[in-house]
Amino acid sequence: MSSTEAMLAGRPWELADMPDQGGRTIVVTGPTLGGLGHHTARELAQRGARVVLAGRSPGKIDETREAILATSPEAQVEALVVDLADLDSVRHAAGVAARIGAIDALVNNAGVMAPPHRRTGDGLELQLATNHFGPFLLTGLLFPQLVQSSDGRVVTVSSQYHRMARRVPLGDPRQQHGRYRRWTAYAESKLANLLFVGELDRRCRAEGLPVRALAAHPGFAGTHLAANGQYGRSSGGVASILDGAIKAVSQSAAHGALPTLMATTAELPGDTYCGPSGPGQMSGPPRVVGRTRLARDEAAARRLWELSEEITGIAYP
Repeated sequence: MSSTEAMLAGRPWELADMPDQGGRTIVVTGPTLGGLGHHTARELAQRGARVVLAGRSPGKIDETREAILATSPEAQVEALVVDLADLDSVRHAAGVAARIGAIDALVNNAGVMAPPHRRTGDGLELQLATNHFGPFLLTGLLFPQLVQSSDGRVVTVSSQYHRMARRVPLGDPRQQHGRYRRWTAYAESKLANLLFVGELDRRCRAEGLPVRALAAHPGFAGTHLAANGQYGRSSGGVASILDGAIKAVSQSAAHGALPTLMATTAELPGDTYCGPSGPGQMSGPPRVVGRTRLARDEAAARRLWELSEEITGIAYP
């Protein structure tokens, strides 16, 4: 049995399974120091990939780049400034990214979790804008470069929280539909991630394009995401208490990044979903996992895609 067959049959994936990444160019969004994106980028760079750190803050990108170079001085690490909540910023960043050339993988890792209600400059609810519409637009603008690689891959980080979503967010996203419930909005944005992956992969196969779309989730990982979402910071007062409590009962961010690394580097078919193998998919080495029936609804995925094209002004593939 090959390693791919073993993984599809249920054997957990290990870092030792990752092939050499030399010659691959990989864009990773959300690379804040200590987070999932940082650990994803670090492992890819250590194995020879040219890694482009795509984040909102030049200063924070530099922190992550310096941390990677401190342990891997020969690593190829570049910066790309982009705010996924701002569609104009995404368009500008994609123009800058034209210099990158062919892109072998785009890892849509950046996201926000359950912040207070806020609308972006585009009139979109912040979570759906950052977690879905921004990545949808970035993927579309970089899509020609993914095709250029002849074996492109789009990996989108979802969440077990997609299971809490009871509907697909198909209403006009520029309008508020009832009372804002931050965790409901988060769940729906993570459901949107999986519908996006399924529809993108189907469209690529229908067009015979050399791009696969896959998804991953980190389980319960000790990152700053929850504290940042709830309080706008990861330290100080109650934010420090929440951040410390999460880290005390969760697996590390480094372990949480493993499903993403599996989806980015393992020889897997499109529309594969990777997550932890432990009880409840909360922790443990990654394997291929399932998703809800709603996350497999092809008609809903198609409608969400059409809505996303309307909102972002891009049609692809």
